[in-house]
Amino acid sequence: MNFNRVIWIVLDSVGIGAMPDAAAYGDVGSDTLGNIAKRHALDLPNLCRMGLAKIRNFPGLCRANPAAAAYGKCALASPGKDTTTGHWEMAGIILEKPFPLYPHGFPPEIIEALGRPVIGNKAASGTEIIEELGAEHMRTGAPIVYTSADSVFQIAAHEEVVPLDELYQFCQTARNILRGPNEVGRVIARPFLGAPGAFKRTANRHDYAVPPPAGMLLDQLRDKAVPVYSIGKISDIFLGRGITHSMKTKSNEDGMAKTCEAMRLQPDGLIFVNLVDFDSLYGHRNDVEGYAKALEAVDRWLPNLDLRPRDMLILTADHGCDPTTPSTDHSREYTPLLVYGQNVRSDVALGTRESLADIGATVADNFGTTLRAGRSFLNDIQTL
Repeated sequence: MNFNRVIWIVLDSVGIGAMPDAAAYGDVGSDTLGNIAKRHALDLPNLCRMGLAKIRNFPGLCRANPAAAAYGKCALASPGKDTTTGHWEMAGIILEKPFPLYPHGFPPEIIEALGRPVIGNKAASGTEIIEELGAEHMRTGAPIVYTSADSVFQIAAHEEVVPLDELYQFCQTARNILRGPNEVGRVIARPFLGAPGAFKRTANRHDYAVPPPAGMLLDQLRDKAVPVYSIGKISDIFLGRGITHSMKTKSNEDGMAKTCEAMRLQPDGLIFVNLVDFDSLYGHRNDVEGYAKALEAVDRWLPNLDLRPRDMLILTADHGCDPTTPSTDHSREYTPLLVYGQNVRSDVALGTRESLADIGATVADNFGTTLRAGRSFLNDIQTL
């Protein structure tokens, strides 16, 4: 008998070391967790008890003998190192080519096709470009267009200058334009409020993703009538496909609280969570101390999870974003894999998985279905 419920938490960007092809991405030496541990004495007793430091050695982190969880690491089989690529691969979609990137801004023909004046059109931090151009945006009404290390087309606008409905429609227009060779992974509405010098992004973000190919994990779970509760940006990444309940989040803390709420409300199926602050607030801003404190906050929270006997908890990541390197981009890294529960075999070494799709294949296997990609490790970890 398999697990009734899977709680799958993506620690967004918590990579654990450069992959062999990191040089092709400019990421030699990237090691998000390892390099943070060199600079900050991390206090992660619960993750270490599960087996985090048995995946590999990390400065200052203790190896548990035996580990309370199954442990390993995942390679990214798809080309790229962005949010959509990582999450899609988890769901069984391995890309043949990466989504396009625009480090120097978008070509004139795309900007002209939008049909209204915009400002910005460059790669930038979301908070920094709002501070730089927010006053001009309020004066002119022109939305701020920018991109990042991800394959994204982001549009920022003050909610009192461009109403949300208008911003969302503008994003949909951009999504319709960005097809073919310019098909970025996501178009993102980035509304904000406040006055110059005190702008603050609101929780009304909305993502317009590329439709995932049919047959991915959430499609399979829908066909099996398995409920899926998404927390954070999961629903946006998969365009809501196969998702029965969804809650957006404002922060890691909010995401953790809503995960506990979902666990009270949904006794079975999949609870799929993304905790984004590691990436958006700390990795992209090269904030080592902030990243370290966010890791410690999640570690302190883990014992609050009300796990039932037939629950399986999965902790992983989608890519890296090393805050210790000069780059503010994502990094091509392995991701951690910890699988825990009362009926999960403890101290099982899962090794280096060839793909993040192995996690999706395991979840599919648990609920009686299969994916085209990935190799299930369900039989390796269950004691039921």
